[in-house]
Amino acid sequence: MKPQSLFSLRYVASLLLLLSLFVTACGNDKGKVEGVNMLYGTDSKVWKTAKETDATGDKVKQTDAQKQQELHVFANGNYTMTDGAAGAVSGKYAFDQAAKTITFTPEGSATSNQFSVETLTDDKLTLKSADGATLMLEKE
Repeated sequence: MKPQSLFSLRYVASLLLLLSLFVTACGNDKGKVEGVNMLYGTDSKVWKTAKETDATGDKVKQTDAQKQQELHVFANGNYTMTDGAAGAVSGKYAFDQAAKTITFTPEGSATSNQFSVETLTDDKLTLKSADGATLMLEKE
């Protein structure tokens, strides 16, 4: 093989490798937690379940009722979770960007639910519970 064609092949291979690394790095939002306004947009935002895994990392099959669930997050610190059959649960949330946590407290309840926020972008929200179960939501 000629030295010049070997150099060209290496050059093309290097470019392809760099391009694939760039695409991979840009396409993965895991670990990216942006500002609280990504939760609610300008005033409010609706999130729907995209995928759920249990504590062992196995995918949880969504029931029809779970597929209908929506999480409405409002700029004023309120939220409403609705599903087709059971109605709605409303309450307040608190987002701690530094700790990457969100706490939901239903109205009339003395207990709250805290989740680690693994991903928060304009169109993706991934919450992880204390037991390791993960809920991946997408903007509606």
